Amino acid sequence: MSTALKAFSAANLPVSALALAGALLLAGCAAPRPPAHAPGMPATRAPASQLTDEQAHDIAIHALGLVGTPYRYGGNTPDTGFDCSGLIGYVYRHRVGTAPPRTVAQLSSWGQPVAAGELRTGDLVVFGAGRAPTHAGIYVGEGRFVHAPSSGGDVRLDHLQSRHWARQNVAFLRP
Repeated sequence: MSTALKAFSAANLPVSALALAGALLLAGCAAPRPPAHAPGMPATRAPASQLTDEQAHDIAIHALGLVGTPYRYGGNTPDTGFDCSGLIGYVYRHRVGTAPPRTVAQLSSWGQPVAAGELRTGDLVVFGAGRAPTHAGIYVGEGRFVHAPSSGGDVRLDHLQSRHWARQNVAFLRP
């Protein structure tokens, strides 16, 4: 707060009005933020990753390059198509040489939990309740993730805050 504003405020406004004005000044410049953490997930600091920032970026770019590839249950290559865990496995194997678990249930315990506000490219987005996760994708930044949806679809880019995905129970993981 500037010196002139402090002098004016102290001389002309009651203490409660000063407090309100200070709160509004601080809040007025803040941009909307994603939730500090996913529902049901404790808020924690972002864990250290085995991946470098460059590797995490490469994972996101590679995943984006696969948008449009057909969905195929059990698929794990661009030639045959992908299911969600096959897409994740393919990208991680080809960008960093890491072979993640093959199923969504196994992926849900691969890596460390990450708070929503600490997401970075290359993190995993896992949907489903508790021990029964049903879907997964790769976070690519700006609230978006790449995933292989259900039968009949193609690998696509979706937003975590879209009508469908915002209603899902989600966990974020950093391999």
